[in-house]
Amino acid sequence: MHSATRKTPRGYFVILVLVFSAVFLTLISALAGYIFVEKRSQLAKENREKALHLAEAGLEYYRWFLAHFPDDLQNGTGIPGPYEHLVSDPEGGTLGTFSLNVTGEEFCGALASVEIESTGWTAADPSLTRTVSASYTRPNIAEFSHIVDSNVWAGDDRVISGPYHSNQGVRMDGTHNATVSSGVTSWTCTSSFGCIGSQTVDGVFGNGGPAELWKFPVPQVDFAGITLDFDTLEGFARNNGGIFYGQAGGQSNRRGYHAVFNADGTVTLYRVTNTDSVYSYQPDFAKWDTEYPIISNQVLLGTFDIPDTCPVLFFKDRLWVEGTVSGKVVVAAAHTASPTYDSDIILNGNLTYASGSGTDGIALIAERSVLVGLVVPNEMSINGVFVAQNGHFGRNLYHTFYLSSSLDQYATRSSLSTLGTVVSKGRVGTKWLCGGSYCSGFSQRSDAYDAQLANDPPPFLPNVSDDYTLRGWQEVN
Repeated sequence: MHSATRKTPRGYFVILVLVFSAVFLTLISALAGYIFVEKRSQLAKENREKALHLAEAGLEYYRWFLAHFPDDLQNGTGIPGPYEHLVSDPEGGTLGTFSLNVTGEEFCGALASVEIESTGWTAADPSLTRTVSASYTRPNIAEFSHIVDSNVWAGDDRVISGPYHSNQGVRMDGTHNATVSSGVTSWTCTSSFGCIGSQTVDGVFGNGGPAELWKFPVPQVDFAGITLDFDTLEGFARNNGGIFYGQAGGQSNRRGYHAVFNADGTVTLYRVTNTDSVYSYQPDFAKWDTEYPIISNQVLLGTFDIPDTCPVLFFKDRLWVEGTVSGKVVVAAAHTASPTYDSDIILNGNLTYASGSGTDGIALIAERSVLVGLVVPNEMSINGVFVAQNGHFGRNLYHTFYLSSSLDQYATRSSLSTLGTVVSKGRVGTKWLCGGSYCSGFSQRSDAYDAQLANDPPPFLPNVSDDYTLRGWQEVN
């Protein structure tokens, strides 16, 4: 019997080879396609990141440019932008390009801040762009809670938020949440600062804290450099669309103007024609004397819109201020032409903002002192930047012994809350001790710097540096 051998057709192997080859080729193609897509995606991601860095390089470039040409918004070309700049690759060739659009916010025709929009792209893929925008301003005094040019004592009732600096010594018995700095290594503390006799103490000392935030000595703030040019402000108010009033007439320490700010963005102005006198101790003159802080008669001048393009109010005389501020405004009181009289600003009542969003802000700048008046609310609130160029920020000593029965209730007040910045040539003081006991001023005081105002201040605040710094950054796309 013969056995039969079964043969597999050759065509079957060919089919198997073709099937497995097709599967293999499909897998290889898919893998190659995946690798190619991933590579393209990775390159696109890398170019997008490089484009962002190029855009940021544009911001840094123009910050450098402003340091050398502070008022030039045209990149030295004299013509409108945009302005393109190639960025070289350190290893050769061109890395990419950034393009700049530069604008500025101006008040009274003077530059206040700079807005820069920078778009970057790589030489490898110009189709992928990133755009960032930023605002730059010069650091200003609103970044501090206090800047004082003399020895100062913050009592144990004080609660301070924000940097606190004195060019001289600081006794800190209050509590604070930011740096307290002094420009001296040591100073002589006397009885007027609560010391027994005269003691040599550290630049910052006291019973407050936290003490780990005390720093001394630090470079002194150039007080002469941060004080304002009143002639410039007067020129803005006179000639660039602001509001200006000359001397009110009569004796300057008894007359002046009264500004009441309104929540609708207007200000109501009066000419003060008569005032009532009281007897007080006045630190500016280091003596007891008669002063005239109480308005007894005034004449309405009108209610005026605060100019958006030049929100500067200048009074060549004494000024009483109160009300609710809407928008940003600078108010100055000065009589620089008079060698015998320096103007004061008197806080006549609460001074607050219409909104808490940061859109409102006021700076009060006095040739001599910014004083809290006698007849003021028991719980008083003041918002703003207060600059006493040659005098001090404070409240004179009103003692019940020298006040009439109708006024003696005002000698002591409950609380003073300050949101903003105090800049004072002389010693700051809103609370008085008589024989070691509280007798005049505010029993409790709280001070907080306004972070929103520091980032977006009223125009023409004195700067603490001429270099522009970054205030805001965001990616546009």
